[in-house]
Amino acid sequence: MNVLIVGAGAIGCLIGSKLAHANQQVTLVGRPAFVEAVRARGLLLVDESGRYTVRNVRAVGSLLEALDRSPTAFDLVIFTVKSYDTETAVADLQHALDATGAPAPALLSVQNGVGNEDVLAAALPNVSVLAGSITTPVSVEGPGAIHVDKRGYTLGLGLWRAAAAGPALFDATCVLLENGGFAVKRYENAQAMKWTKLLMNMMGNATCAILDESPQMVFTDDGVVDMEIEAWRETLRVMAAAQIPALNMDKYPFATLAPLIRYAPKPLIRPILRSQIGGARGGKLPSLHIDLHSDKRRSEVGWLNGAVVRKGSEVGVAVPVNQALTAVLGSLAADPAAAAGWRRNHARLLAAVKPQAQKQ
Repeated sequence: MNVLIVGAGAIGCLIGSKLAHANQQVTLVGRPAFVEAVRARGLLLVDESGRYTVRNVRAVGSLLEALDRSPTAFDLVIFTVKSYDTETAVADLQHALDATGAPAPALLSVQNGVGNEDVLAAALPNVSVLAGSITTPVSVEGPGAIHVDKRGYTLGLGLWRAAAAGPALFDATCVLLENGGFAVKRYENAQAMKWTKLLMNMMGNATCAILDESPQMVFTDDGVVDMEIEAWRETLRVMAAAQIPALNMDKYPFATLAPLIRYAPKPLIRPILRSQIGGARGGKLPSLHIDLHSDKRRSEVGWLNGAVVRKGSEVGVAVPVNQALTAVLGSLAADPAAAAGWRRNHARLLAAVKPQAQKQ
């Protein structure tokens, strides 16, 4: 398959380097610093088995350049950009397709949060859309250089919308990624996969960004931990009302734990979260914190906690904690100077959520 990857951050470079290392045709679209670095010395990948340089990758600065210079049509476009860039990226793809007359390829979103697949499906209504969910933690060392933080390459895939050749394309994509070294898990319910990954991504993410603290520090506060539990419970209530089941994904047994999370006393859940979130993540800062404190003035919170707010409104489920986290972090993204007033201010954050969200 001829693969085009839009977004040259950690996930885009991971998928691109693994596929290219398996001798697939790969083109990566990124910023000028990325293009210059990869053209000069290739993609750099560091994992538990060593340090690799992958040189058989085409690095380009735009989608128009990618389509214009590709000797053959692309079979698959993988979106790995931040969720707030999806609309612009797919609009650029539409423009490039129109300008070059190239056939529209299938689309795969391997992005955090909920809502990207719907944007892709609306923009190109006649192609197959796939949903992906990756659980491999990856860090960026520099333009075109990444470090895989833990052993194993795991990736979930589901068919979001099937065009004429959708099932065959889905099977081919699974084989493609398996040949690239990923342990691919196929999910019949792509929506359930994305919402379960949302449960994994949201825990402590917005809170760490707002408080400017690591997960290890955030989860020492019983009040904040209880707020995080309530945010999870709101999400699970929304999923239940929308008939979206939680799944067991990789080593995260959300289908098994969902009843415990929803109904067990919070004091029983706190130690588990402290161990699994605060202890496991330690001082590593989550994605929403990185975006906020890099002064990007945009945040993916709208596709995490904000997705819960939107779906909760659709199904008639109140979600005060997720609503508060979305509102506070959204305001800070627009005005980063205000973040100083929230730094390590647990009392202010707890006061921002409605009183019923603090009940045991």
